[in-house]
Amino acid sequence: MTRGRKRKFSPEIPGHIDQGALPKGIYWGNGRWYWLEPHPEGGGSTKRTIAGKSARLSDLHAFAEEQASADAAGTLSYLTKQFKHSSEYKELSPRTQQSYDWLAEQACAYVLKDGRTLGQQQVAHLSTPAVQRIVETIAMGRPATGRLPALPATPSKANRILQYLGRLFAWGMRIGACRTNPARGVRKVRERGAHNMPEHDAFEAVLRFARERATRQAHSAGSCSPYLPAVMVLAYNVRLRGIEIDTLTDANITKQGIYSNRRKGSLDNITTWTPELRQAIRSLQAYRADRLAAHGRPTPLRPEDRFLLCSESGTPLTKSALDSAWQRLIAMAIREQVISEKQRFALHGLKHRGITDSEDPADGGHATEAMRRRYNHRVPIVKPPKKR
Repeated sequence: MTRGRKRKFSPEIPGHIDQGALPKGIYWGNGRWYWLEPHPEGGGSTKRTIAGKSARLSDLHAFAEEQASADAAGTLSYLTKQFKHSSEYKELSPRTQQSYDWLAEQACAYVLKDGRTLGQQQVAHLSTPAVQRIVETIAMGRPATGRLPALPATPSKANRILQYLGRLFAWGMRIGACRTNPARGVRKVRERGAHNMPEHDAFEAVLRFARERATRQAHSAGSCSPYLPAVMVLAYNVRLRGIEIDTLTDANITKQGIYSNRRKGSLDNITTWTPELRQAIRSLQAYRADRLAAHGRPTPLRPEDRFLLCSESGTPLTKSALDSAWQRLIAMAIREQVISEKQRFALHGLKHRGITDSEDPADGGHATEAMRRRYNHRVPIVKPPKKR
């Protein structure tokens, strides 16, 4: 591993780390290890948290080696970063850009059988059958085996990644970065109709559990992310998807209630205030203020720049971080027998629950009757036929 210039000794760096052997591009600050990613077109770099204070020097070197491999020209990771700085990407709406960034991250993080990630794979070595196998594995899920991590069954995510890869490779062909489009001809998977909606008792049990665990010191045994109770309240009451919660800002807070920011063609509406909703918003704003102050970050002036969900370092929370925090909470709730494995539910299932419990299924913002029926799981009560 190539090292940078000799660094000055820092007393803040954990004592078990040999500072003279740190790999290039990795730095310590605010109790975390960071990776500096250079901008492909110059003009600075971006900072990304990669590990906590317990990380070993070997862990840092392994990450740096992996990153160097993933950034090699011709890899999928390299292509996604080039696409992000293209005129085609910059013409997309901010919401689409954010969605593509998340899909690129998920696709590049997929672990192949040899232990490498898909992001490290040379695009020229990808084929239509290989992409088909990846899509089907993401859709059907897989158990943890050896070096392969477990994957939940997510057919909708599989199809979205396929759609993104198809556009990415098509762009790559137009600029000469790809000879073929290995996503062309790949069959979409059938998205299961299961809604994974929680029963009321499971929902309430996990919400109580999250509220108690959110009060524990961060990173202590049994703790959960402080924002998760508010996320559950918003997902249910405002009937939002995870990405819609993740992108809420102070601009969505009105006198009447919470103005939604729905995706996929759904119609925005305002959910009127309840004491529970007000408490959820106050808790998110208080946590944000605390984190900004703790890290010396200024509060953005414009309401649309003040995201309600933030990370421990005060930066806007990524969708992948929200998904990871949710999965940890549900796994812990099952492990501690708050709910059973059969009662497991998805964050998106809370939107199903909220629409089902609403007086009018149209409150979920769906523009078509077909989608309203998909989310409304109430069993109709009908009268028996009259005898003739």
